[in-house]
Amino acid sequence: MRRLLTVTLLALLFWQSASALDASVSYAVFKSSEKPYIEVYLHIVGSTSTFAKVNDSLYQARVEVLILFERDSQVVKFDKFQLNSPMTANPLDFVDLKRYALDSGEYQFSVEISDMNRKGNARTYQTIVEVDFNGGSVEQSDIALLARVEKSQEASAFQKNGYIMEPAPYNFLGKGVDKLTFYQEIYHTDQYLPEDFVLTYTIEAVQNGETKTMLIGHKKHSPAEVIPVLMQLDISKIPSGNYYLALEIRDRYKKLISRKQVFFQRSNPYLWQSEEELAATDISNEFVQQLTPEELEFGLRALGPKIPQTDVEAVNMMLQAKNANAQRMYLFTYWTQRYPANPEQGYKAYMEVAKAVNNLFESGFRHGFETDRGYVFLKYGRPDDIEQQEEEPSAPPYEIWTYNNFPATGQSNVKFIFYNRSLAPGDYRLLHSNARGELNNPQWQQELYRNALGENRSGDYLEGSDAADGYNRNAGRLWKN
Repeated sequence: MRRLLTVTLLALLFWQSASALDASVSYAVFKSSEKPYIEVYLHIVGSTSTFAKVNDSLYQARVEVLILFERDSQVVKFDKFQLNSPMTANPLDFVDLKRYALDSGEYQFSVEISDMNRKGNARTYQTIVEVDFNGGSVEQSDIALLARVEKSQEASAFQKNGYIMEPAPYNFLGKGVDKLTFYQEIYHTDQYLPEDFVLTYTIEAVQNGETKTMLIGHKKHSPAEVIPVLMQLDISKIPSGNYYLALEIRDRYKKLISRKQVFFQRSNPYLWQSEEELAATDISNEFVQQLTPEELEFGLRALGPKIPQTDVEAVNMMLQAKNANAQRMYLFTYWTQRYPANPEQGYKAYMEVAKAVNNLFESGFRHGFETDRGYVFLKYGRPDDIEQQEEEPSAPPYEIWTYNNFPATGQSNVKFIFYNRSLAPGDYRLLHSNARGELNNPQWQQELYRNALGENRSGDYLEGSDAADGYNRNAGRLWKN
């Protein structure tokens, strides 16, 4: 009984994972005005460390870190410190960054991380680090792959050149990551390159010992003592695999001056999957699982202007039956097909627009995006111009929307006219459009000015399409202009 009580108390005091301590240790070598230095990045996986109870509701993990730099079997740099996680109600990962000045040369670099709340739970990392800056030519720092970047002047180990830059653990870019963000510094181009030069960036797939270029781009720079390079590349269409990110400096004659590369791994499981394959996916851990019934319904209704006509009946049945599982699967499949690298991001971005449109065209009878104006806005985007007429005596309130370019049909100068015949708040209906596939009503002016005397200018009361010109009859002129 006493042993059972002891075990129970320990369970209350600790969160202890059965897994061995896991951490990402990476580094990048840079150069300051005085001498080279190395940045060491630590990312401790919270689920593999032990969180001890701090108070009634919060826990904290603690690890001891030992960092050694050895050269010719002699320790030249030594650091030992304690790294604490934030106090938390649930286990989470925690990070740190350390900088050490080093002379040029080759070093044996080792890091030992020990769980202070669980004896024997430790991990050791070892590798060779080469610091090679001599100032005799154009030089590049290592490339740091980043998981998070944001502008900030706050005091932080991760702050550099006005940004918080948090490295990507394990140099791994997984599901949900559609941008490759990286940082590098270029030195001495002002001394060795008298003219503008080009930085070429490539992503190269590595397979069977050979490389294949998947993405390439170029950026012109002017010479300077130090050039910081912070860039993002779209990798949403880059499939799962092993890759190099390479940065090359070339002069105006395309001669290679310097090159650096870094290895990374990419996981993009939903790229190029068919609808049938996506339908068989376990979505228990996907973003749609967190959506409430109200959010599911809103999300599906907001897709009305976007979904294929062949899906309309099925979506309506899902809404009528309140089938949450079917609704989740449809939303997951829809957004994964369009944003395979990060379907949640695509969903959230669209929902922001849908909510704004819903508020802008609010109607007492339906969602704002289900009104004619809201539908057109979501389907085709914001118009380039909106002409509003609310006090023209001969007509009810109306609006003419103009799209200068209309990619949906390849047309230009596309217009929509909406009118509020009922005069109810926000009850604007589509009267006419010259967009292919939309309502086309040759008699739209007759309809708009139906209550005005002498509205038919053509004299043909069956086929006439124009309203007679007159004081305060502006729609025809506004449409043509």
